[in-house]
Amino acid sequence: MTERVQLDTEFLIGEKDGAVGRMIFNNPDQRNAVKLAMWEAMSTVIDAFEADDDIKVVVLQGAGDKAFISGADISEFEQVRSTPENTKNYENAADGAMTRLSSCKKPTIAMIRGWCMGGGAGIAVSCDIRMASDDSKFGVPAAKLGVGYRVRGIAKLVDVVGPSFAKEIFYTGRPFDAQEAVTMGLVNRLFTPEDLQAGVDDYCRIIAGNAPLTVASVKQMVNQIVKPDGPIDFDYCEQLVDDCFASEDYIEGRTAFMEKRKPVFKGR
Repeated sequence: MTERVQLDTEFLIGEKDGAVGRMIFNNPDQRNAVKLAMWEAMSTVIDAFEADDDIKVVVLQGAGDKAFISGADISEFEQVRSTPENTKNYENAADGAMTRLSSCKKPTIAMIRGWCMGGGAGIAVSCDIRMASDDSKFGVPAAKLGVGYRVRGIAKLVDVVGPSFAKEIFYTGRPFDAQEAVTMGLVNRLFTPEDLQAGVDDYCRIIAGNAPLTVASVKQMVNQIVKPDGPIDFDYCEQLVDDCFASEDYIEGRTAFMEKRKPVFKGR
C-alpha cells in the first residue's frame, strides 16, 4: 500500500512504495512541464523521504509515457518570469529545488521515458543515476529561447558529461537521442520502454539491500570531490568511513558473509 506526502499542488506527487520514495511530475497534458508550484514542492517531498527510515532510494519520474519532464512550463512565464524580480524569485525556486535534490542524503534515480528537456535535464543531472528508455530525447534549448542558466546548473551538467559535451548541448540547443546520451555519459543504463520500470525496480532492490551508511558515505564523498566551491573536507570524509566501521551494519555484513546468508542491514 502506498502513502502520499501532503502537498499544496496536484502537479507533483510524493509517494512511498515500500523502500522506494517516488517523486512524480504530474502534468502529462503538458508533457510534465514544471510549474513554479512544482519547484517549490520538491524540497517538501525530499524532506519527507529523508525523514522516513524505511525509504532507501528515491526515484523521480514523469506521469504517463510521453515525457520525463519536457522543461519549464513556458505558458506561465508571463506571470512568473515577466519582471526581473519575478524572474529572480523563479530562478531561486528552481535552483533551490535542484540543490536540495543534489544534497538528498539518499540515492536518487531519474527514470526517464520520452522527453527530458531543459529544466528536466537539469533535474535529471541532479540525480545520482539516470536510467532511460531507448526512445528518450534529451536537450537544453536555452539558446533558442534567450534563457540564461546559472553556473551551478551548468556545473552539474559538466560534472556528468564533461565540458565539451556540455558546450555542445547548450550551443546547439538540439535534441539528442538516447544512444547519444549514453555516449556522452548523460545516461547510465538504457532499456526498452516496456522494460524500463522493471529495470529501475531491480536497481532499487539492489540498492535497498545494501548497507545504507556505506551508500550514503560514498554519495557524500563524491559530492565533496565534485563540489565547485572549496577544497575537499578530508576530515569529514574520514569520519564517514569511521562511522561505517563503527556501525552494527559492519558487524552484520561480516557475520552474514561468514554464515553465507544475505545480510539484513538497519542503517546503524
